[in-house]
Amino acid sequence: MWFVFALLSAIFAALTSILAKIGIEGVNSNLATAIRTVVVVGMAWIMVFITHTQSGIFSISKRSWIFLILSGLATGASWLCYYKALQLGDASKVVPIDKLSVVITLVLAFVFLHEDFTIKSLAGCALIGAGTLLLVL
Repeated sequence: MWFVFALLSAIFAALTSILAKIGIEGVNSNLATAIRTVVVVGMAWIMVFITHTQSGIFSISKRSWIFLILSGLATGASWLCYYKALQLGDASKVVPIDKLSVVITLVLAFVFLHEDFTIKSLAGCALIGAGTLLLVL
């Protein structure tokens, strides 16, 4: 089931890029990010209440709070940079560079989470990096 959700994530991410590029025309990138954020926050809380998981907020550990907040700050910084890049550049060039996050995530997962980094992972990272360069040059 994880594969279906990952594939849907990729489809929605692609739609996000195209819809954002169209919507950001003539709009300040910070304002556009703020509007997007309000929509995302609203959707997330709607899902919490639909699934009746709101009471779980009281059982979140201090460590989890810290890392969820840091993750949120990283998301915000990513979105601000992404929207500014989309505003200034072509979606066909911005999106592939943004997807280098796959390579960076694999390296960080190896270093900080001690996940396996295999020859297959290395080859995939190299191919993603080479593919990104081909797309943006």
